[in-house]
Amino acid sequence: MADPKKVFIFDDNTDILDLCTIILEDAGYEIKTSSTSNHIIDQVNAYTPDIIFMDNWLPDVGGIDATRALKSDEKLKSIPVIYFSANNDVMALADQAGADGYLSKPFDIHELEDIIIKHLPVI
Repeated sequence: MADPKKVFIFDDNTDILDLCTIILEDAGYEIKTSSTSNHIIDQVNAYTPDIIFMDNWLPDVGGIDATRALKSDEKLKSIPVIYFSANNDVMALADQAGADGYLSKPFDIHELEDIIIKHLPVI
């Protein structure tokens, strides 16, 4: 059996992190979370996820700048970044950040799983 897909979630809301971890671990994914996008390149290089969820409102380095940093890194730019936010303009923010997709909060379990399936190649 293939190794579980790795998901990295950046969000400063611990309830969201806990909820996503429970849902995605149940679905067979390996999860890492961070409440800050500081040193984003180092954090992502250390884990090498298959997909990243990025909140908009993060302390210090916001989601847009963090996503842009990932997308301008030669080694990391191919990792899909899904922007997720309760902001009404999440689609515009995702576009501005250069994200590969977006998910509006609040979301349901199926939306979360569907967007991962959509952006991860099936092996």
